[in-house]
Amino acid sequence: MTTITAASGAATTTNTYTAKETISSDFQTFLKLMTTQLQNQDPTSPIDSSDYAAQLAQFSQVEQQVKTNDLLEALSSQLGGSGMSQYADWVGMRALAQTPALFDGETPVTMAFDVASGADQAVLVVKNAAGTEVTRLPVPVDASEVAWNGTDASGNLLGAGVYSFSFESYSNGELLSANAAQVYSGITEVRLGTGGVTLLLDNGQEIAPGDVVALCAANA
Repeated sequence: MTTITAASGAATTTNTYTAKETISSDFQTFLKLMTTQLQNQDPTSPIDSSDYAAQLAQFSQVEQQVKTNDLLEALSSQLGGSGMSQYADWVGMRALAQTPALFDGETPVTMAFDVASGADQAVLVVKNAAGTEVTRLPVPVDASEVAWNGTDASGNLLGAGVYSFSFESYSNGELLSANAAQVYSGITEVRLGTGGVTLLLDNGQEIAPGDVVALCAANA
């Protein structure tokens, strides 16, 4: 992930404020000149109405530029303060997190899991998007990763879609725990909402950056 250095941020801030001060100064100068002109005009030969209208139009343009600059500065401050920019480089990468996964209909889905301490049996449980269980597969208790090839309990290849995965740990036939698997999903977007920054995944799920266990390149 590319790091945004403090020096770069400082330079950007300085340039922003310099531009704002210049525009604001021009605005104040224009306002003073226009006011002075009106106060000192010859009552017997006042400013032509067309000239006055042109000056008012210029005044309006400068005022609008100042307001636009203030709005852009506020927006920039909001995005930077939210920490959103630091996750921009995550888009296009794959995140490991406890979420459902998008099965493309061909490529096996690899997932990580933890078996409960003392377990002598572990089972992978796969459910479709409707929450219906489609298969159960025994997995080695000493494994840390397993791949699901997209088949149901009868060995039939299932269609592409979003599937959820969990692992059940047993000891002497007694259920010790059932935990969601950690699955790699592609990051498609970084969003800023009322609750803070979230990551949109290719499976349609939104997660917080803090929920990500690991990152890897899209082709890894």
